[in-house]
Amino acid sequence: MKPVKCELFNDHFQNWKSHLLQKAQLVIADIPYNVGNYAYGSNPSWYVGGDNANGPSDLAGTSFFDTDKDFRITEFLNFCNTLMVKEPKGIGKAPCMIVFCEFEAQFELIEKARKFGLNHYINIVFRKNFSAQVLKANMRVVGNCEYALILYRDKLPKFNNNGKMVFNCIDWEKDNETPKIHPTQKPVKVLERLIKIFTDPGDVVIDPVAGSGTTLLAALNCGRDSYGFEIKKDFYRDALQLLTDRKTEIEETEKYGLPISKMEKDHPVLFSVTEEG
Repeated sequence: MKPVKCELFNDHFQNWKSHLLQKAQLVIADIPYNVGNYAYGSNPSWYVGGDNANGPSDLAGTSFFDTDKDFRITEFLNFCNTLMVKEPKGIGKAPCMIVFCEFEAQFELIEKARKFGLNHYINIVFRKNFSAQVLKANMRVVGNCEYALILYRDKLPKFNNNGKMVFNCIDWEKDNETPKIHPTQKPVKVLERLIKIFTDPGDVVIDPVAGSGTTLLAALNCGRDSYGFEIKKDFYRDALQLLTDRKTEIEETEKYGLPISKMEKDHPVLFSVTEEG
């Protein structure tokens, strides 16, 4: 079986040509929300120990990262349109992109996407059973939703639904297994579901702002080739390690039937070292 490609570059997505990428059937991106120094607003992290009686923490009045204030949506959309495969002649094969975004940013994205031929959209709401906006929660309605847009050109995107309805309000499945790398990290299971709907095995998925690398991890789990860009060295390093570990697990499973780490956990006696060696 052809091995799945999964490559993460410590580079800006504008330099994509130098990496000789395949064109994408699906682009997934969690773009900066441009919230600047209010990133932790209404989050307990604003205060020491999560308690406002302890005063502000080091995170109060800070941004998630220094690019979370002047992200250029126009340049981003131009790149994504260029990276997507051409509109096919037949139906049921067209590419699309999915952009996680702040609620009000949806309107700017919809308007600017049309300038690059992405003429249509479908909005998605992800419903959580929790909220990070716990401060003063008894005094106002708190947010428990994430928002995204499916953007596409003219033909409806490839759509694998097995004859079932796919609602635009999707439950947000929490991820308690993947190491936390990025403050706005998206759950792998949510990304896997989107990838399975809009691509087939062997298709290419690209994340221009890869962050934690969970989009690439989800694509790897789904048997899709993937490429990602992350300019922050710390995020890149940790995401690369995450992907490397998963590749090792897959290789060991193909060779032994289980990852070695799993065998060590389930059968520690087999891996124990006696004093005699």
